[in-house]
Amino acid sequence: MAYTDRVKQILSWYPSDNPGTLTNLARLLNTGTLAGTGKLVILPVDQGFEHGPARSFGPNPAGYDPDYHVQLAIESGCNAYAAPLGFLEAVAGRLAGEIPLILKVNNSDSLAKTAAPMSAVTSSVKDAVRLGCAAVGYTIYPGSAARNEQYEDLRDIIAEAKSYGLPTVLWAYPRGALSKEGETAIDVVAYAAQISAQLGAHIIKVKPPTDFLEQAEAKKAFEKANIPTKTLSDRVREVVRSAFNGKRIVIFSGGEAKETSALIDDIKQIHQGGGFGSIMGRNAFQRPHGESVKLLKDVMNIFAGK
Repeated sequence: MAYTDRVKQILSWYPSDNPGTLTNLARLLNTGTLAGTGKLVILPVDQGFEHGPARSFGPNPAGYDPDYHVQLAIESGCNAYAAPLGFLEAVAGRLAGEIPLILKVNNSDSLAKTAAPMSAVTSSVKDAVRLGCAAVGYTIYPGSAARNEQYEDLRDIIAEAKSYGLPTVLWAYPRGALSKEGETAIDVVAYAAQISAQLGAHIIKVKPPTDFLEQAEAKKAFEKANIPTKTLSDRVREVVRSAFNGKRIVIFSGGEAKETSALIDDIKQIHQGGGFGSIMGRNAFQRPHGESVKLLKDVMNIFAGK
């Protein structure tokens, strides 16, 4: 399809990137129900690795099969499908470009509890190229004692990905030297979005921020600048602003499984706050198939302004 003015505007925010990287970024923006709108809804399925099979797929046993998830993403009209190496290797050869793929190149499991959270690099940029992916994905844990190593690994991955014409989607999940409530605090999530943009991410994924301020210094700054935080739309607006004044694509996770009405209310506020979309896993694939498809389409309609 021809690039819309909105897609052209978004691509203009990445002037140092090569044509290959911009082309793949445009491919993500020009696929599915939201093609051309500048909005994204991505189906990520790394939960089997991160949380275990029963916790992830037990509620909807069809999800044990890797074919199920990519077909769900295609049928519902998602912009892309993201997964670790194993799930993508199980399906990529049969897709022939039906939907853009994002290879999640680092992952962690929930069997070990560590004081310095850090995901292992479990696949490579070359794997992404081999599988025909449109982007690579990586997770950082701002606040972790191991954050410096994560940032340094990411620097090398982004440089290599760009050399092959691939953009990077960055999962930014603060944890470590933070309170549990602080992991989703508005000041912390906004800071994580700023760090992600500074590290060179093309698309930034964060959790919806809560109306809590973790850092005393940040609390003073928010109060002095009269930054509103009472509604989710207010907080989303601040997170997006923190990513280069909205010149980086910021999408929000679906979070923990919740009732459909509550989830839809959150999506509406993310849209109102200027969020670029949603990356929704468990809240989608753990539902029965028909319900999953309807939910994803309803979410897309909200971001499309319908």
